Amino acid sequence: MADRKTQGINATNQAFIRYDQVDKKQEYHLAEGKHEEAFDDETRVQTCDLGRFLHGNEADQRAFAGELGAALRSLGFAILEGHGISPSLYREAEERTEDLFATTSLADKLRFRAQRHGSVNQGYFPIKETSGIHPDLVEGWVFCRRAFDLDGDPAFRWQDYWPRADAEPFFRRLVQSHEKLILPVMQSLLRDLGCDPHLYDRRLTRTNFGQRLNYYPPLSADDLASGAGRMLGHEDVDLFTFLPAASVEGLQVLNRANMKWIRLDAPRGSIILNTGDYAQRISNDILPSTTHRVSLPRDSNLRARPRVSFPMAVYLWEDEVLEVLPGLVPPKYPPIKALPFHTRITSKYYGDDYAVAESSLNDR
Repeated sequence: MADRKTQGINATNQAFIRYDQVDKKQEYHLAEGKHEEAFDDETRVQTCDLGRFLHGNEADQRAFAGELGAALRSLGFAILEGHGISPSLYREAEERTEDLFATTSLADKLRFRAQRHGSVNQGYFPIKETSGIHPDLVEGWVFCRRAFDLDGDPAFRWQDYWPRADAEPFFRRLVQSHEKLILPVMQSLLRDLGCDPHLYDRRLTRTNFGQRLNYYPPLSADDLASGAGRMLGHEDVDLFTFLPAASVEGLQVLNRANMKWIRLDAPRGSIILNTGDYAQRISNDILPSTTHRVSLPRDSNLRARPRVSFPMAVYLWEDEVLEVLPGLVPPKYPPIKALPFHTRITSKYYGDDYAVAESSLNDR
């Protein structure tokens, strides 16, 4: 496994293309490393005002849907402003994420070591172990819906998921804030694709999600010499991801039009939105699952600082069916349940035995 990770520093995504469940023609190195990289310093990720949907009339909502759809069709990324979430919540989330990783002992973290539950690998990932194909310079912690006291379950115990009592109530507040944005975003995407905007309302009400906390420690000389990135180039497996803008540089997006990397610089307090594999599948490739990675800051002073992020990935429950949306013909993909779809893709990171047997629904 260690050799496989070391090889991953120089590997391209095409070495693992057999795991993908949507068409991805782009080829890129998993890490920036010492490769000759081309950067796109002219293209800007579009900023969209979600307040037009939340507080506007029907015309405003249609205009927002068209604006968001155009941004995502082009790059698979958009920057959301006007979402109504206080910047102070994000500042506190940044502080609490750093504190959770920095003050919790490794032994305590390892009590929650990640394992698959349903489709998602949930729990704690030690540094360099978030993926089996690249030595990511990040610690991660994934909390799905069951890790939060959201649904009045009398059997819920925070101790089963969190190393301290005060963490769950705060991060529950964070996910509840983002939960309110799920239907507005999905309804806008469906409207732009010519579908009933409410087609997914039931499936995305109290749906599953992955609230990920990432802690990128200060970089050592050995880290810098290794060529490893902070997080490998990848595409998200979900419908879409809400990522509050980070305070330290690192996020890069691959522009498939010219195969150059865009250094994404979003205003503090904004939300970076990107579409994933679920969205590409149901949109018949109209909405791309766009490649991104976290690379080392160019400023040497920033390399000596920790970096944190806290993206929320929006999933469907495992029994839901991923099916090309009505009217998008001819469909390029057969219907399939979320569980085999999701685990087949992510088995490239966690090993072939992670995948659940494929279950295509062609014969229904």
